[in-house]
Amino acid sequence: MRAFLLFFLFIVAGGFGGLAGSVAGATFFRMPLAGGLIGGLITTPLAAVLAGRFGWIDQPDVRGAAIGGMLGFLAAAAIAVNTLSSPVGPFVSTLLIGAGAMAGARLQVRARSRGR
Repeated sequence: MRAFLLFFLFIVAGGFGGLAGSVAGATFFRMPLAGGLIGGLITTPLAAVLAGRFGWIDQPDVRGAAIGGMLGFLAAAAIAVNTLSSPVGPFVSTLLIGAGAMAGARLQVRARSRGR
């Protein structure tokens, strides 16, 4: 259940950050794409910190989840921009945010268990 909540948290945080950043970027700077990228890259690590506070991931794994989520967000943004003609591409690409966060947290656990 914690894994699902973590996955869902990252998808919602990345999507909300991208949307809010896009709106702010379009309103104030006439750059919605850059605003969306910045917004998502801000809210994704915040989701990792929040997940650590909730106890969904261990504190040492927050950095890995944040980096993985940010990389997933960048991949999702690249796919979404290139598949705007279809509603499926942008929607499904958001799954990469959660997948990146889960992979990043898992890799952090592995690195910690190896003594790095």
